[in-house]
Amino acid sequence: MKIEIDESRCKGCNLCTVGCPYKIFQAGKKPNRKGVLVPLLDRPERCTNCRLRHLYGRVLCGVCQMTCPDQAIRFRDEKPGETVKVAIEY
Repeated sequence: MKIEIDESRCKGCNLCTVGCPYKIFQAGKKPNRKGVLVPLLDRPERCTNCRLRHLYGRVLCGVCQMTCPDQAIRFRDEKPGETVKVAIEY
């Protein structure tokens, strides 16, 4: 599982940065072509939904996706052979 932000839909409200319990989002620093500061992913491998969704077979978190008013955040499956980075924090 991999998280993506659709820059064409994001309006830069930063609700994802506030709502994420794993703090994987940072406020944007560089405006996109529409002048919107799109949030950046900061170590998205900390997201339990991305790491463990296939193991448990269900959505584990998804707060960022639920709070996004523009539906700009989505989870997608990795392509076969795509490397996956996993972070384990104690």
